[in-house]
Amino acid sequence: MFILEEPFASDYLANTVAVSGRPVLDNVMARSRLDLGSAELLPSPEFARRAAVPGARLYTNSENSINWIGENLGQTDLPRQIHLLKDKLAFREMLREIYPGYAFRELSLEALDDFDPAIFPKPFVIKPAVGFFSVAVHVVQSDQDWPEVAAALRGDVARSLSLYPDKVLGLDRFILEEVIEGEEFAIDAYFTDEGEAVVLNVMAHHFTSGMDVGDRVYYTSPSLMERWRAEFERYLRRIGRLAKLRNFPIHAELRVGPDGQITPIEINPMRFGGWCAADMSWYAFGFDPYTMYLEDARPDWPRLLEKRRGKACGLIVADIPSDVPAESIESVDYDAFLSRFSRPLDLRRTDFNRHPVFAFLFVEVPEDDMSELQNVLHADLRQYLRVGAGT
Repeated sequence: MFILEEPFASDYLANTVAVSGRPVLDNVMARSRLDLGSAELLPSPEFARRAAVPGARLYTNSENSINWIGENLGQTDLPRQIHLLKDKLAFREMLREIYPGYAFRELSLEALDDFDPAIFPKPFVIKPAVGFFSVAVHVVQSDQDWPEVAAALRGDVARSLSLYPDKVLGLDRFILEEVIEGEEFAIDAYFTDEGEAVVLNVMAHHFTSGMDVGDRVYYTSPSLMERWRAEFERYLRRIGRLAKLRNFPIHAELRVGPDGQITPIEINPMRFGGWCAADMSWYAFGFDPYTMYLEDARPDWPRLLEKRRGKACGLIVADIPSDVPAESIESVDYDAFLSRFSRPLDLRRTDFNRHPVFAFLFVEVPEDDMSELQNVLHADLRQYLRVGAGT
């Protein structure tokens, strides 16, 4: 079963939904993205009745659907599971037995100016207790950074209030937590009816520096999957048992420290990679991740990885510089942006006047030559934006 919601449903996902023949919640997004002659759109009461049947599998492309789930599926365990993962404070409380020394605390928006950063070990990260898409995420290296960070947070709040529902991005509560060192990975996975974790993709997340909290470059490859898939499945199984996750899709962000310890940054409920980044499984390895989850299936990894040997698939999140007002952008030179890459696979344009990105792009690069990904990671993307006079 599917719930399609804002901000984005790709053509690939829409086709998967249509071909699957599975029920879809009847809402504005579904009607705008699906062929109404073939899709089985169900009104809320009937969709909720079917989704509440034990063992039913539900997938949503966006956490904007969380409100609907809370209002219509309260008789199931989904609201509890979603809260444990989506609320970062509840998530850290759940993990205390695994990470007893991990430092974190809550801070309200109203208390930003009165907070004394000297009482918390540094460096630390501050971000919304209920967050999405690296919005309002900042690193504090020293006590002297705090006034600037607090001011930036208030600016983030003002810019973001109209973009996402409260249950997706809550900007009245923040979590302070210690910086997690190590290499970062983003994982699409689901839990079976028995609570086993099935990993469908592992993406390495690259940064420009230790202060970078952006989302610009991800990639996956056969060697990456061979190195990490089984290990991350074992780790996620442990998390799944704590939260009692079954028939449940997730998008996890984890870091692996120099000592090999895996620590979660966050685990997002009811979906794979946001903005349909989960489609990377198709471009990188040739299988449909949504169907895998809904049919309780596992990829034939030896065959798929051997077929893709030597190739890597990258995802470029073309973010708009924070000092460029989104409403000032008149157009984007997408052709020039595409010309950076030798093998672009799929360019997805966004409503750049509403969202802090102007495109998502899947590309193929040689696994032994990541120069195109590294170059765009450090590039100033304002060169592709045409802004109005006087802005």
